[in-house]
Amino acid sequence: MELVRLASLDLYREPEPFRTPRAREIESPVDLLELVTMFTGGFPEPRTFSLRARQALLSRRGQFDVVHDDQSLGTGLVQMMSDGWPVIASIHHPVTVDRSVDLEHAPTWQRRLQLRRWYGFAGMQSRVARRLPRIITVSQSSRRDLVEQLGVDDRRVAVVPVGVDPAVHRPLPHVTRIPGRIMTTASADVPMKGLVPLLEALAKVRTDHGEAHLVVVGRLRADSPTASVLERLALGDAVQFVSGESDERLVERYAQSSVAVVPSLYEGFSLPAAEAMACGVPLVATSGGALSEVAGRDGESALVVPPGDPEALASAIRTLLDDPELGARLAEAGRERVLERFTWKEAARGTAEQYELLLSLGRGAGKSRPC
Repeated sequence: MELVRLASLDLYREPEPFRTPRAREIESPVDLLELVTMFTGGFPEPRTFSLRARQALLSRRGQFDVVHDDQSLGTGLVQMMSDGWPVIASIHHPVTVDRSVDLEHAPTWQRRLQLRRWYGFAGMQSRVARRLPRIITVSQSSRRDLVEQLGVDDRRVAVVPVGVDPAVHRPLPHVTRIPGRIMTTASADVPMKGLVPLLEALAKVRTDHGEAHLVVVGRLRADSPTASVLERLALGDAVQFVSGESDERLVERYAQSSVAVVPSLYEGFSLPAAEAMACGVPLVATSGGALSEVAGRDGESALVVPPGDPEALASAIRTLLDDPELGARLAEAGRERVLERFTWKEAARGTAEQYELLLSLGRGAGKSRPC
């Protein structure tokens, strides 16, 4: 497999996000579009990446059978279809969901205006998605949202769940669980990931489980609003943020945890839930979006609670901390659920089937494949 990197202005790179490039870096109309969109508060990369990808493919018509887009949904895809390429896209969930949640949690009208401009690419993505002959999504929940929010034809949308490698994400019986250890993968700066309700739940749990503490796989910026929540709840010593760790180290952290929590308000799928279950950790998850599809029914392979409800989260966490036998049963059932439904082997098989269907549509229309 060959990875071809498409050069861009890289306007959001660390340590200088929203940088101003030098004049000599502007070499094409796409570069100028990228710069102007950023300067006016928008997010240019879905559009500009697709335009650059189309340009890169113009000279490689005989080398590929299919173009598979991973949720850029830029106008370059429509141009590729005009060039004769069979195009399919993966849409994990519509970005309109993220936009709605961010707007709901915006503290000021100025911030809401900024968010509306930032998410200006959402309209383009809706228009492009409606033009695509085949779309892959990861859950029935996301399929419904694509149909309802983007207006795509449900007959063009196939559900192919993503998965984990059970040889990597696995139980480690030789590792001892740490009493009170709770683990989550959640961004500190994305309201949809539900970290604040989980922190409020942790504060409640610690009133009768003083050893309870949380490991968050994610970064905490110094200026993050979550920092003030930690201070308000007096949780500074009970929460640890980790990032940049290897899969092996994260699997070890799962093995050390008494409970894994996915507190999201919405998920199109949730790999962290599948990974925790594959690692044999008892799981608490919300019912936001597709999480119930991944976690299973409440009490069978996980404990499932309403999204955004700190009291319900706290109650479920307490239940698992108090009942190791229940936790062991849920952990075993959770891993079996992942092995049956959510592996990369199954994801690859389902994706290959969609490639064949896409190509058969082209053959049925009398079009030749581009190779």
